[in-house]
Amino acid sequence: MSSRIALYVGGLLGPFGGGIVAAMLPELSADFAVSPSLAATTTTTYLLPFALVMLVSGSLGERWGSSRTIRAAYVLYAVVAVLGAIAPWFWLFQLTRALQGVANAFTTPLLLAKIAAGTPRERLGRAMGAYGAMQAIGQTTAPLVGGLAAESAWQFAFVGVAAVAALLAVSPLPPDSGPADGRGSRPLREAWTPVVLLCGGIAGIAWMCSAGLPFLVSFRLDDAFALGPTARGLALTAYGIAGVLGARLTGSAVDRFGVRAMLFTGVAAAAVSVALIGSIDSLPVVVLAWAAAGVCGQLILVAVHSTVLGGVGGGGAISVVTAWRFLGMSAAPAVFTGLYYWDSALGFGLAGLLLALLIPVVAIWWPRRPRAAG
Repeated sequence: MSSRIALYVGGLLGPFGGGIVAAMLPELSADFAVSPSLAATTTTTYLLPFALVMLVSGSLGERWGSSRTIRAAYVLYAVVAVLGAIAPWFWLFQLTRALQGVANAFTTPLLLAKIAAGTPRERLGRAMGAYGAMQAIGQTTAPLVGGLAAESAWQFAFVGVAAVAALLAVSPLPPDSGPADGRGSRPLREAWTPVVLLCGGIAGIAWMCSAGLPFLVSFRLDDAFALGPTARGLALTAYGIAGVLGARLTGSAVDRFGVRAMLFTGVAAAAVSVALIGSIDSLPVVVLAWAAAGVCGQLILVAVHSTVLGGVGGGGAISVVTAWRFLGMSAAPAVFTGLYYWDSALGFGLAGLLLALLIPVVAIWWPRRPRAAG
């Protein structure tokens, strides 16, 4: 595996490891003899440490040496993934999930820095897009692979993830080019401007109420349509596939119609799509609504990134926004699971309502003339 390919494959590992439990939650609940609500917290257990540690992991990793830190993080990821596969107790499984999130926090920003350091400025956007596509593929395929594994034994999925991490740990990496891979880093506080915080708040709520809901959609597919783990995993891929296929269209729409208008459209359409999932008893409609939410999520992300990169901040600002985005995702199980088991329409309805409440925020406070990303 070439050093360049290893960087991009590393970008796939994080979201793949995070989303692999989505289609196997009923099996985890049964095997560990815990409630479905508690099983759903395995998503939060991964994402919360990932988001929090990522605020400082990039600076620490560059201080320790990027390549050394990335390899150590891969080794940790592999070891705890195997431990998760053989864990006899739920608390130990949860601990391994948290450590996977911490390990991923030490790979994501450093991989991005290495890709940027080895890419000419005029091709940097294309490289970042390729990395983002790999992450989307990881997020999209994780539920399907997890569902396939759960048909026989969900532990196989974690052994497979460990094998990939171990392979990456011994794969070549581009050499370090000095502190921060040649790119200086500013104090984090300089990125905490009102506009960046607004972008982070929008991203956090939007991701909590859309990209953070695979576990809830999995419960819905199981409860309402009695789908097995493989079928659930296949249905859950609709979100990521639609987002990837719609990436070029959403980017063009933001360029043509403006960030503010497309962000408004994205949150409004996402509110309707998410609410439909819990209220319609038709499997094709539910899957189509989930796919529509994926396109809306891509539209929201393009709009947010265009605003941040259009003059209000750079890498530090994107780091803050990304952290808030994943913090929102990590909160989703705690916010929605209990209400869903009281009434499925209310669970998804609350997510749709929170998205709808973003509409006046965008209309009143969103910057009117950010430069769209090219």
